[in-house]
Amino acid sequence: MFTRISSFALALLLTGCGESEKSNGPAPFVQQNGGQAGAPVAPPKTVCAVDGERELAPVCDRELAGNLLTLRHPSGGFRRLQVMTDGRGVIAADGAEPAKVMTIGSRLIEISIGGDRYRLPAVVQP
Repeated sequence: MFTRISSFALALLLTGCGESEKSNGPAPFVQQNGGQAGAPVAPPKTVCAVDGERELAPVCDRELAGNLLTLRHPSGGFRRLQVMTDGRGVIAADGAEPAKVMTIGSRLIEISIGGDRYRLPAVVQP
């Protein structure tokens, strides 16, 4: 069964999860519950397994600038992906290793590049 990933929905969900469309980094966040009202908080982390880790954990950062998605590792490494408009979701923007995209339900994709894995929100269409 072939599934398509809506690139508009992928970008919308990524920005809706607190990412800025600008290349100058994540959007500022305002704390909603607990703590001092209006105090900035860190953006949500992306679930990933990188740098030899086997278990997925919310430790990676992501930035979306136009159709370029950068996934940053806690160690300082990163992967760049290009958000596609043809239903593939994302492809590797640079490097020799291709990105493999697997759908997980109707709202989540898992991207594998080399030994690294990332889970991202997306709208998957039949």
